[in-house]
Amino acid sequence: MRTQKKKNKWFKIIGIVTLLLLIGVGVYAYTVYHSLKNAVDTMHQPIERKTSEKRQEPVAFKEKDPFSVLMLGVDERKGDKGRSDTVIVLTVNPNNKSVKMLSIPRDTRTEIVGKGKEDKINHAYAFGGIPMAMDTVENFLDIPIDYYMKVNMEGFKDIVDAVGGITVQNDLDFTQDGFHFTEGQLTLNGKQALSFTRMRYEDPRGDFGRQSRQRQIIQGVIKEGATLSSLTNFSDIFTVLGKNVKTNLTFDQLMDIQKNYKDAGKNIQQMEIKETGTKIDRIYYGLVSSDEKQRIQNELKTQLELN
Repeated sequence: MRTQKKKNKWFKIIGIVTLLLLIGVGVYAYTVYHSLKNAVDTMHQPIERKTSEKRQEPVAFKEKDPFSVLMLGVDERKGDKGRSDTVIVLTVNPNNKSVKMLSIPRDTRTEIVGKGKEDKINHAYAFGGIPMAMDTVENFLDIPIDYYMKVNMEGFKDIVDAVGGITVQNDLDFTQDGFHFTEGQLTLNGKQALSFTRMRYEDPRGDFGRQSRQRQIIQGVIKEGATLSSLTNFSDIFTVLGKNVKTNLTFDQLMDIQKNYKDAGKNIQQMEIKETGTKIDRIYYGLVSSDEKQRIQNELKTQLELN
């Protein structure tokens, strides 16, 4: 009888502890959810832009439609709109469970849609902001650009610090901004990561090497941000994102992406454009041949299931 009472007592204790844990987890999840929602609401910045002629039906996340995002890294300073020195197009396909990440060199010469002339692709943002940048990249790649994400590169170091630093694989020994980066695996804090992405003059690959380092940093942030340990810093992470990232994706859309596309994020494939550097009127440009442009367009159209 006494043994039975002891058992009942322990069952009650276990039940109370379990209940407290469940309540604790519930409160924690509620706090994370609302912190994220507040951050995304701050990040949300809709734009006025005509519906793309290259997209016949709107993207339906619940139907797992492939979609594209233009990611712009902008150096914003007081009194200056800034230029999009980082231009990356992400094409996400949940059916083949992959994301293709294409870097477009900032000096790429192309038509600036709405300006009526050819110029460096990163000038589109300076001329007409996000809408002109999206229209210009869409025209260059001949695919719909569905969404955008603008990152303030000055604040990017805070994002790296918020996730606890990142790990990269460096293939070139160089020094930038007083930091020495040796070859091999490196763990970087925010300031180091920003310097790591900015170096290009010491790199024999020029802007292509810089783009590769930028993609590594972005992948590193995504990887670290998705780990369990980063949940302890969720408040810092969300605050920094809210300050330094703008997008036309809504909170509900981001939740649908997380639910229906998360397997694609585990397989990020990098793409590069081959260019020929030349000077026109004493200004440097990167020229893309018709064959190379067609190759890139075909690969992206296949990824977006547009063929």
